[in-house]
Formats: sequence, structure tokens, C-alpha cells
Amino acid sequence: MAERSRDWFAQALRDLESARWQAEGGFFEWACFAAQQAAEKAVKAVYQKLGAEAWGHSVLNLLEGLREQVEVDHAIFECARLLDRFYTPTRYPDLWASGSPKEFYTREDAADAIRCAEEIIRFCDGLLAGPG
Repeated sequence: MAERSRDWFAQALRDLESARWQAEGGFFEWACFAAQQAAEKAVKAVYQKLGAEAWGHSVLNLLEGLREQVEVDHAIFECARLLDRFYTPTRYPDLWASGSPKEFYTREDAADAIRCAEEIIRFCDGLLAGPG
């Protein structure tokens, strides 16, 4: 399998930019989801660089899988935990008793999600720039 960490990381950066645009436009649920996607793809870029297989969409689980090979700070895990909350309920109305996702996410949620995605992307960028 070809090593494609650069492609995964480039898409992570693009998803982060999308999250910023969505937040600016008031689409806070989509900003939260795009931020989660950005972090997930950045972590998957690290897996690619290490020649490992990454399965699933939980940023927290993906980071836990890296623990044997790299040190992951507690704050990064906390950001992953926050972002994982935005993977499914930001998109599907049937996950709420009534209403649609747009009614449940705020500018503050989007700002927190974007901040956490930025932290995880910085962390992953450092790993990708390292030896190996």
C-alpha cells in the first residue's frame, strides 16, 4: 500500500478551513462535524506515515492506538473526546427527540471544535515532520 500521509494531512487542513467557513456562515453543526473530520484525518495521516492501519472514526480511539509508538498529551485526548461528540449527532435529526441538529449547536461549540481540531492538527504535524 502506498504511503499517503501528505494526502490525508492536506485533506485535514482543507476540512479545518471548511469548519472555519461553516462557523462564519452560522452553520455551527457542520463546523463541528468538519472540525471532527479534520482531526480524524490528521491522525490517520500519522498512521499512514507509521505504516499502520487506522480503523474507525473516533479520534480518541485512534489516538489511543498511537500510544504505543508516540507520547500523547492529556490535553490532546481531551480535545479528541470533545470532537468525537460531534461525529454523528451533528448530522442526523433522528438522534434528537425533536428538532434538527441546527438547533442544538452554537457559535461557542463551533469555536471549541475548531480550537481542538487545530491542537490535534498541530500535534500530528509535529509527528509527521519527525523522523521516519
